Amino acid sequence: MIHGLTTVRTASIALLDRLSRTIQQHPKRITAAVAAILLTGGGGAFAVASFAPDPAELPVRMVNYPVESLAENMVLGQMDAPSFSLFRSEQVRSSDTPESLLQRMGVADPAAAAFMRSDTPVRQNVLGRTGRIVSAETTDDHRLIRLTVRWVPDDSGNFRRLIVERTGDNKFATRIETAKMTTNSRLAGGIIHSSLFAATDASNIPDAVAVQVAELFSGNIDFRRSLRKGDRFSVVYETLEADGEPLSSGRVLSAEFVNNGKTHQAIWFQEPNAAKGAYYTLDGESMRRAYLTSPVEFSRVTSGFKMRLHPILQTWRAHLGTDFAAPTGTAVRTVGDGVVEFAGVQNGYGNVVFIKHRNQHVTVYAHLSRIDVRQGQSVEQGQTLGAVGATGWATGPHLHFEFRVNGVHQDPMTIVAQSEAAAPVSAAARPAFDRLAANMRVQLNAAALIEQASAD
Repeated sequence: MIHGLTTVRTASIALLDRLSRTIQQHPKRITAAVAAILLTGGGGAFAVASFAPDPAELPVRMVNYPVESLAENMVLGQMDAPSFSLFRSEQVRSSDTPESLLQRMGVADPAAAAFMRSDTPVRQNVLGRTGRIVSAETTDDHRLIRLTVRWVPDDSGNFRRLIVERTGDNKFATRIETAKMTTNSRLAGGIIHSSLFAATDASNIPDAVAVQVAELFSGNIDFRRSLRKGDRFSVVYETLEADGEPLSSGRVLSAEFVNNGKTHQAIWFQEPNAAKGAYYTLDGESMRRAYLTSPVEFSRVTSGFKMRLHPILQTWRAHLGTDFAAPTGTAVRTVGDGVVEFAGVQNGYGNVVFIKHRNQHVTVYAHLSRIDVRQGQSVEQGQTLGAVGATGWATGPHLHFEFRVNGVHQDPMTIVAQSEAAAPVSAAARPAFDRLAANMRVQLNAAALIEQASAD
């Protein structure tokens, strides 16, 4: 048996050796033969495929199967339909009656309207008010289940919640609760087409936030004359919320404004153990200067530091200050830290306040409708010292503002522009600031992308 296997093995080796020599001697003939075999096989396969039947010519047969209805022998009107609640939120208007308020919220419930008209807490806290957030929960047939009104009564950080709730058929009860507001942050942005406030209105940004943005960059951008169509801004700001509903806006946390191709950025940061925070550039430089650019928030300059025709005396004379147009009662603030040197009535100034600052600088605030400080009182930059009025020699409500250096009148805008900046972020607080700045860069970029997407 072993001898037979050996013989077969020897013959196989000899056959392989002969085939190898043949391939080496005639490679072209071997290649042609293999190609012919392959082509012949492919042609055979093609021939078989060509004789297959056309699927379009095959017979078609329709098959029907009866399907039993799941609702057979049932009346649809007798089936139990799931009940559901409807929700809607609105803002109270001063002209609202119980009927108009409920109707605007999709509530059709005369009993609820009658209860609201007779209920003292509702009359005191809802009817005749403006801007308070109200939400309603109703049944699927629009009868009132619960009405909730929320508002902020003071600066304590709490909010009030008035609830009108159904307790039975045509019966309701009222209760008032106090709860803590939660702080959140929001991203927003806008593109300038005409003015800053038009852009913020279009982006649903609160006016209080728009004012902060204008104040923040007022030292770098003249918002009355320097805005260009296509300028854009992004902002991250706090919102104070009650039950998830935003009731008011808080501080601007960071902002970016691109004006005429130049980018300005700011971030709010409070150093550890510091009494209060301040705004810095994202590189850590302070944006706070010794003096604010204006004693009135974002008002209009009606007369600058120049020669003019006096509106009362009708003679040409130097106007040694700047006039800011604003409605009577608008808050007036001190542009820098100092001490009240005089507060009272003085000649053509009417109600006037003099603030003495360091370096023999004095600022004057005239024609006030009221005075909120007293002589000798220390004041901080931005502190309210009175309100716009038309006392003294004034043809209408405005603030007359002066800046004196060593008793000599100077152009307030020039002094403010030349005032020095405060100290940058300290070295000890720099790591915490850098982490916050990196996070704010991401949020500002996200706000810009959101605005760009909405614009497209």
